[in-house]
Amino acid sequence: MEKSFSELLKVSFKSEDTEEWLDVHFTRPIGLVFALLWNKLGIHPNVITIFSIFVGMAGGCMFYYTDLTHNLWGVALLMIANFCDSTDGQMARLTGKKTLIGRMLDGFAGDVWFFCVYVALSLRLWTQPIPGTDIQWGILGFLLAFTAGVFSHSPQSSLADYYRQIHLFFLLGKDGSELDNYRQQRDIYESLPKGKWLDRIFYFNYAKYCHSQEKRTPQFQKFFAKWKVGVKPENVRQEFLTGSRPLMKYTNLLTHNSRAITLFITALLGCPWVYLLFEVVILNIMYAYMHRTHENLCRKLTAKF
Repeated sequence: MEKSFSELLKVSFKSEDTEEWLDVHFTRPIGLVFALLWNKLGIHPNVITIFSIFVGMAGGCMFYYTDLTHNLWGVALLMIANFCDSTDGQMARLTGKKTLIGRMLDGFAGDVWFFCVYVALSLRLWTQPIPGTDIQWGILGFLLAFTAGVFSHSPQSSLADYYRQIHLFFLLGKDGSELDNYRQQRDIYESLPKGKWLDRIFYFNYAKYCHSQEKRTPQFQKFFAKWKVGVKPENVRQEFLTGSRPLMKYTNLLTHNSRAITLFITALLGCPWVYLLFEVVILNIMYAYMHRTHENLCRKLTAKF
């Protein structure tokens, strides 16, 4: 018997712990409609991701303009790109067409969208005056956008993704998570023949991505090393999940929705510099709290071994 739409929707979620309210009630249902349609047409999830990259790039560029029409186009195109991004993951979970390349493309898509956003905003601000002064933003706007993108958005998103995959690992096991490690990915890279240069580039960069996550989480690495050998106490697993579950709201806030909503509002109001400050100040405070709390949890649980 075929499953109902609501049953398929639930199956397409990663887990109730890690899904955001806006995604559950808005993004995922729309994404599932597209997923079912494109699945009937035989379109692979990775094709949808590639399509979303170009749509998101176009949307990001619209925020260079100061008029309402272009900005509304930016909002619409980024929302469509996000629906596509949701669709490919849901299709992959429903059809079993999950690949490492698909996951990397998924992360790459969001990076490309927001790269275009940061370039567009820095150019938009260039000739505008800093509020309360007659001094143009100029290079200061570029530096603010660069700080927001490279030193805020990038580490925030990668650590949020890492914590989400860790939580899914302890909740659902290896099959329900995409938790990878540097050594494993580096070994794959080194085992590939030099003729497969595209695969080598892919695994080299993915290994670096994993390494950056592991370097920032020394207490989790100690805890996980002990967890992987010997007895795995159920009470420790449950205690980890209890401590990790409240942090999932921060992993969601540090990914797409809060950024997009703040970007849309500030761009439409004509003050996109507020969005950049939101990235640099507010989201970094959340990032620091999430990181410190998770590391303290792991430190405490490591002692129980």
